[in-house]
Amino acid sequence: MPKSGFVVTDLDHPDIESGQISRPQEIVMFARIFKPSKTAMQSGKAKTQDWVLEFEPASARTPDPLMGWISAADTHTQVRLSFDTKEQAMAYAETHGIPFRLIEPETPPKIIKAYADNFASNRRQSWTH
Repeated sequence: MPKSGFVVTDLDHPDIESGQISRPQEIVMFARIFKPSKTAMQSGKAKTQDWVLEFEPASARTPDPLMGWISAADTHTQVRLSFDTKEQAMAYAETHGIPFRLIEPETPPKIIKAYADNFASNRRQSWTH
């Protein structure tokens, strides 16, 4: 179940509603904090121990009409911060006023097998080697 950090509302800035301050609408950067999963290209769990804070895209990516390259006007999506613990990532976001969404990792159950199970007499599938 994703948890949310604090949410910035217009009530935090009453001068904007009253019209006393004329400035453009502030862009709020939302971030997600998660633990990356292992890639399908490797069996090891390297680079999956750290917690990552990365910003969600503020606008959709659009193809360039001339070359067809995909581009975005938002450069915050290029920022990717790594932390040792979930608490460090959450503290960083709260200290800098970044609203965040916490995504807890789903760990699959560990199935313990022995090599001898390949040659067991009660094996359900036929041995093909």
